[in-house]
Amino acid sequence: MAGVSLYLQRYLPARLPLSHSTQWSHSSLDLPSNRGFFLYFRSIIRKNAVFLTTIFAGAFAFELSFDTFSNKVWDSWNAGRQWKDIKPRYLVQAEEEDDD
Repeated sequence: MAGVSLYLQRYLPARLPLSHSTQWSHSSLDLPSNRGFFLYFRSIIRKNAVFLTTIFAGAFAFELSFDTFSNKVWDSWNAGRQWKDIKPRYLVQAEEEDDD
């Protein structure tokens, strides 16, 4: 053990025990919090094509919902001041002027 003091060499094992790899076995996935991540990993992240398809589908759905929501907020904020709101008034005035 190069670089370790003599004091620590007495208390450290010469090599790591082989049982350290068992802490990441599938038996630890029996917990409810890990089960969800394991199922998520096995169903979505495991294959790159499925993972990228999920990302693009999620981005598309988010863009659609965000765009719809922001348009509704914009329309309610600017009600009566947009062209779609005042267009009928100008078309009626133009038709009346043409009749004269």
